[in-house]
Amino acid sequence: MKTTISHIKADIGSLPGHTTVFEPVVKEVESHIKNNGASLLSDYYISHVGDDIQITMIHNGGIDNAEVHELAWNAFKAGTAVAKKYGLYGAGQDLLKDSFSGNIKGMGPGIAEMEITARKSEPFLVFMMDKTEPGAFNYPVFKMFADPFNTPGLVIDNNMHDGFIFEVWDIVEAKRIYLSAPEHMYDILGLIGSKGRYVIKRVLTKPEHEKLPDENVAVITTDKLSFIAGEYVGKDDPAGIVRIQSGLPASGEALEAFSHPYLVSGWMRGSFNGPLMPVGMKYAKMTRFDGPPRVVALGFVLKDGKLSGPVDMFDDPAFDGARKTAVDVVDYLRRMGPFEPHRLPEEDMEYTSLPRVLEKFKNKFEPIEKGQKKQKSINVSSNEID
Repeated sequence: MKTTISHIKADIGSLPGHTTVFEPVVKEVESHIKNNGASLLSDYYISHVGDDIQITMIHNGGIDNAEVHELAWNAFKAGTAVAKKYGLYGAGQDLLKDSFSGNIKGMGPGIAEMEITARKSEPFLVFMMDKTEPGAFNYPVFKMFADPFNTPGLVIDNNMHDGFIFEVWDIVEAKRIYLSAPEHMYDILGLIGSKGRYVIKRVLTKPEHEKLPDENVAVITTDKLSFIAGEYVGKDDPAGIVRIQSGLPASGEALEAFSHPYLVSGWMRGSFNGPLMPVGMKYAKMTRFDGPPRVVALGFVLKDGKLSGPVDMFDDPAFDGARKTAVDVVDYLRRMGPFEPHRLPEEDMEYTSLPRVLEKFKNKFEPIEKGQKKQKSINVSSNEID
C-alpha cells in the first residue's frame, strides 16, 4: 500500500513583528488537527521555524487529497482566529482566500507532498526555511543528489551510482522539465543557478534503481505567493521532504549540504541577500535584521503509518562553525545597507513595496541629450526639475 507524507505550512501571525510563532496559536492548530484528523491521518507532527507553523501529516489518501488539504486549511483558520484575538502581527497573512475550494494549492500555504512505497525502515528529513524563497533549496538538494564531493554514496554505493532525475520548474512560465544527473549535470546547474525562476520541485529515482524504482525521494514547496496574490506578500518560506538511507543520501550527507551558509534571497522585507543559517528549532526565531534566514531539520522514521521522532538535527555543535560563518557574513553584508548585492537587484524588487515608493518619479525622468552642457537646476523643495 502507498503511503503519503504531506507537509503544509503557513504564517498566520507572529510575535512580535515577523520574529516567531506564538504558542497559543500553535496549540490551536495542533488541537484542530488532533480533534478533526483522526479519521484521515495515521499520524502527524506540528513544528515551526521563525513565524511559520508547519504540519507534517501521514495518511494513505494520496497527494492533493481534498480532505487532508481542508483539514490543514481549517487548522490554520482556527489558529488565525487566535492570532487575531491577541492582535498578532500579520494574522492570517498566508491565507489568501476566504474559503476552501477543494485544494489548498494557490490559496497561500506552502505544500510539499509525496506518495511512496514505504521501505522496511523509512527514514526521512523535513527541512523548513524562513525568510527566503523556494529556490533556496536548489543548492543543497543538488549537493545531496548530484555532487559526489558532498555525497560520496554517489561514487561508492552501487544503488546510487546511476544518479537521480531532477524535476525543475520554471515558476514564472509555469512549466517543468525532467533532467537526469549525472548525464545532464551542467544543464541542471545552468537552470537552477537562476534560483528566482528555476526551482527543483522533485527528485526521483531512475527505473534501474534496485531498491526504489521510479520513486519520489525529495519534494519542495514551490508556491510563489507574490504571483498568487498579484503583489508581494512574502518570500514563501519554503519547506522540503527528503528521504534518506538505503540507496539514497545518508542522513549525514543530506545535512552536510547545509554546512556552508550559502546566500539566499529574502531576509528583511523579502528584499535582501543573506546567509542561510542551520539552527535547532529552539533558535529558529528571526531577530538580526529579521533573520538571518534560517533552516531547521527534523528527522523521522516512518513505520506502519506511525512516526518515530523527531530528532532536531541541527541542534548540534557540529554546526557551530556554519553558524559562526553565517554571523560573519551578516556583519559583512549589513555594512552595505540598501546597496546591491546586499539588496536584491531591481528585477527581484518588482513584488516588494519599492515600486510604489518610486512611482512619484516615473514621469519625471528626461531623455539625456547628446552634447548637453548646461545642467538644469533642481528645486529641492518640490523634488521637481525646473
